Amino acid sequence: MAGFRNKSLVPTRRAALTLIGAGALVAGGITAARAATDEDEVLTEAKVLRDPDVPVAGNPDGNISIIEWSDYNCPYCRKLEPELRQVIQDDGKVRLVMKDWPILGPVSVTAARTALAAKFQDRYHQAHDAMMGVSSRLTEPRINELLAAAGVDMDRLKRDLADHAKDIDAVLKRNNEQAEAFGFRGTPSFIVGKYRVPGVLSMNEFEQVIADARKAKMN
Repeated sequence: MAGFRNKSLVPTRRAALTLIGAGALVAGGITAARAATDEDEVLTEAKVLRDPDVPVAGNPDGNISIIEWSDYNCPYCRKLEPELRQVIQDDGKVRLVMKDWPILGPVSVTAARTALAAKFQDRYHQAHDAMMGVSSRLTEPRINELLAAAGVDMDRLKRDLADHAKDIDAVLKRNNEQAEAFGFRGTPSFIVGKYRVPGVLSMNEFEQVIADARKAKMN
């Protein structure tokens, strides 16, 4: 997990899973909680699950949500990406909420802002996949090269980065506040239904967590 200094802190499934309790998640879903950022209602259901400015993949009408906080320069995020997408595809009823959380330096911020700017030309997912699909650390020239190859209109991208700068930065601010409020310490981190999963899981573990989350939703 990027952000952890000690690899031994990367949790196993049983150690990682936390059923979110009072103040953050109850039977009816995510409710208002006060974060350390002095912002009230950082963890409302609308802001965490239904932020209209945050991209969604998988089944938008799925009966369980996975919320992922990731960084484009995070090697664990890149390694996990194809396995997570396969689990979501195989399941068919999972909604993936994609929270850009650039915590690994200025280039990570550039990558996240660029991906969110590509959303205005309906190319967020192409930009996301292009940057997650490389094995080397990103640089600004490499980001531009990858996005252009993925079919992103680079001239429009520059305009959207300027015209929508405040909106993009507001999304990243909300994502960061939520991650901090949940107590995440690195990327990737997840909420799966009612479970907080601060770490990397295997395909089989993700399948089991999704099943557990569905059972918890019914109780």
